[in-house]
Amino acid sequence: MHIIMIAAENAALTGGKAGGIGDVIRDVPLALARQGHQVSVLTPGYQQLTHLNPASRIGGIRTVFAGKPEVLELFRVQPAHNDNALVNHYVLDHPLFASCGPGQIYCHDTHAPFATDAHKFALFCTGAAQWLISDLLHQPDVIHLHDWHAALLAVLRRFHPRYSALKSIRTVYSIHNLSLQGIRPLRAEQSSLEGWHPELMRDDLWRREPGLQSIVDPRYDGCINLMRCGLLLSDYTHAVSPTYAQEIQRPSEPERGFTGGEGLERDLQTLAQQQRLIGILNGCEYPAVHNPAPGLAKADERRRLLQSIRDTLNVWATKQWSSGQGQIQASLFYALQRVDEWQKRRKPAAVSLLSIGRLTDQKLSLLRQPLPHTSGDVAVLDRILNDLGDGLYILVGTGDPALERFFTQAMQKHQNFLFLQGFSEPLADALYGAADLFLMPSSYEPCGISQMLAMRAGTPCIVHQVGGLRDTVRDGYNGFGFAGNSVPEQCEQLIDCVAQACSIVRGNGEDWAMIRQQAAATRFLWDGVIQDYIRKLYAS
Repeated sequence: MHIIMIAAENAALTGGKAGGIGDVIRDVPLALARQGHQVSVLTPGYQQLTHLNPASRIGGIRTVFAGKPEVLELFRVQPAHNDNALVNHYVLDHPLFASCGPGQIYCHDTHAPFATDAHKFALFCTGAAQWLISDLLHQPDVIHLHDWHAALLAVLRRFHPRYSALKSIRTVYSIHNLSLQGIRPLRAEQSSLEGWHPELMRDDLWRREPGLQSIVDPRYDGCINLMRCGLLLSDYTHAVSPTYAQEIQRPSEPERGFTGGEGLERDLQTLAQQQRLIGILNGCEYPAVHNPAPGLAKADERRRLLQSIRDTLNVWATKQWSSGQGQIQASLFYALQRVDEWQKRRKPAAVSLLSIGRLTDQKLSLLRQPLPHTSGDVAVLDRILNDLGDGLYILVGTGDPALERFFTQAMQKHQNFLFLQGFSEPLADALYGAADLFLMPSSYEPCGISQMLAMRAGTPCIVHQVGGLRDTVRDGYNGFGFAGNSVPEQCEQLIDCVAQACSIVRGNGEDWAMIRQQAAATRFLWDGVIQDYIRKLYAS
């Protein structure tokens, strides 16, 4: 079987990852190839991926976009990891793909959400559709689209006469995060369906093709919803965990802290009734030989890790100076100061907590919530840190500037908190196995990879029992979980859950040993996941 993956990210390529979707696009094709399937992956090149990875030009893809001819350059790219040679990795490149600078996968428009990204990904999808019908590619059996960035291809496949040959190819659409839907106007702007493909906005076509109504956002008349396009116009829709597939069939209730279908729940209910909505949990790669680290109980291990953190901070600081930013960010200054203080202490940490990931409201807003039954000056994070006492809490990541400021200020107030504003994969790998507990209090989580990486390293997790977190972490068995029917309840249960988990760690008894062993032994193997892909998504 020949499967084509089309996505915005590909972590198999240096510079090709911005989030968890990149990990999936690296791992799923490789797992399919190991089972004998031919797999090709196509992403934009962002005017940089062909410079960061060995690449050979195949040719130009000529198409029409925004009413004029365009040429996109097609490259075959060789990933750094030898195993990925089993997969055919391609990129399409065009100056538009570097709209926010070379190598920037996503832009962050404030004046017109998704405008820049939707425009560049619309050109990418148009080039991908042209590639799929060209003689440069052996015709696939399955086209697998990932998230809204690839969804316009489903529109072209169904409604554009130039790409009608694609209708006979099974098309699958994966939802990685339903909250990001790529909503843009239908008309009157450059970044709109009319701006991308004016031929699809003819009145006679809409009368002849009533299915075109499926591309319109159900809440905002006059807008195209690219996420909706992907899930309704594909043969099967895939959610990245079974629990998430159930959650998105219910309306979102922000006042209760519940994120569900985000306006698309009726469509998803219909797909579920038609047995076209399939929940399959993502997997994780596991090394052939792995010995989980024993946490930070030993003083010498703690000293080595703190020195590694300090070295990383110095590298980040040097990069800031050399890039002309003037002075070290406040967060780097306080982090270096904190590490110096910890290195002078002889007493090892009682309990060590860790969080690694993008700083977004989805991931961390519960920590910033005012403590229930207080005046609002004290946040949930303050209470957790006060309860932690002599322990350490290390948070690694970048993202929302408001969250970056919040965690920098928290580091000023609390001697047992370290905020590392940046990311280093080698340091992250070391930290996963060095902490006692991994904290992941996401408000919602389609699947999640960080909890799998922590458990792989033998570190039990404290998680909000939603989405993929509920499917991977069992409270009291291989980790700890909290819930709650409102944001205040979730905050209270989070505080209690962290306190309970820390108490078990401090006790260092049989219960803690068993939870650690079961976390380390828990496996989410791609081989089993791929069997579900073949049977439930790809089979005729």
